[in-house]
Amino acid sequence: MNIILTGDFCPINRPGELARKGKIDALTNDFADLFENSDLNVVDLECPFTESKSARKKTGPHQKAPPESIKILKHAGIHLAAMANNHIMDYGSEGVRDTLEKCEQQDIRTVGIGKSKAQSRIPFSGKIKGKKLAILNYADNEFLSAPDGSYHCNILDAVSCAGDIAAAGKEHDFVIVIVHAGNEFYELPSPRTKSLYRSIIDMGADTVVSHHTHAFSGYETYKSKPIFYGLGNFMYDWPGKLDENWNRGYMVSLQLADQISFELIPLKQCGKEPGVFRLNEDETLAFEKKIENLNGIIADDRELEERFGEYCQKVFPMYDAFLEPYFGRFVTALRKRGLFPRLISKRKRLLYLNLIRCESHREVLLQLLKQNE
Repeated sequence: MNIILTGDFCPINRPGELARKGKIDALTNDFADLFENSDLNVVDLECPFTESKSARKKTGPHQKAPPESIKILKHAGIHLAAMANNHIMDYGSEGVRDTLEKCEQQDIRTVGIGKSKAQSRIPFSGKIKGKKLAILNYADNEFLSAPDGSYHCNILDAVSCAGDIAAAGKEHDFVIVIVHAGNEFYELPSPRTKSLYRSIIDMGADTVVSHHTHAFSGYETYKSKPIFYGLGNFMYDWPGKLDENWNRGYMVSLQLADQISFELIPLKQCGKEPGVFRLNEDETLAFEKKIENLNGIIADDRELEERFGEYCQKVFPMYDAFLEPYFGRFVTALRKRGLFPRLISKRKRLLYLNLIRCESHREVLLQLLKQNE
């Protein structure tokens, strides 16, 4: 059984405009043979296919692609769209409904989403070459429900995850877990993430595949089962990003048999030209060297902890600004230079720590803040 899994697919900007015009042939052609010879092709669908203008209340950008963008997936030969992520609900129930209808029309199945939390937990189930395969899809809890509650994405929760994997394992020969989570633009898993994904293998999963960070990461084999800590972007066009981490990623070609094997398929996407392309020889060598370096860090718990500490120090000013009642680019810059005072006292920050760290306090705090959605 051969399966292809990709990272984030969000055909906004140039790919979306090409889809509107029906000019999609060149967007995925570099990998046409790969998709054609695979038993199952899976993509993370990171935005709704909709013309809705009813953007939901949330923090961060709102993403949507023209409904015609579904043709890109159909042309590529994608069979399954993983939809548990932080953008699929950007245009509420209308955006989700439009997307699910488009997928159904093109015979593309979905996973990680449903009309209830229970339905969102139902795995994709298929029989391929005489073996039964289950795919479960989870995401960090960032705006995973439509504002009217009519649709839900599957929240990454260790307790539910354990039950889902155990149930799927009883009925299937293989269980793959796809997770949309992590720290954006960070090339490594946090120590917590490494521990969590290993525990998912301990629960009975055969493979864990992660995306969301927009920067590819390394992988490890744990108890003979592969864990991929970040595939990077598959197709995600962003103005001004031409030759950055954003424009690099990889697909996983997974072979499921008595012994699980895999191959990384490196790619570049939406640089000077829109679409997804294979790397040249020099680019491939650079990719392999970087993967080797990332894998070395992932294997060393002490270094992984140190790297995460460095990352936290780097982003602390941004998070510190989030805590303050007044923040923005200019206020943050002034505060970093000592020209704008902190308005939240140390005692109040200690209170925040307790409210967030303590599960019982956090439950109440979440109910209070959800009233603003």
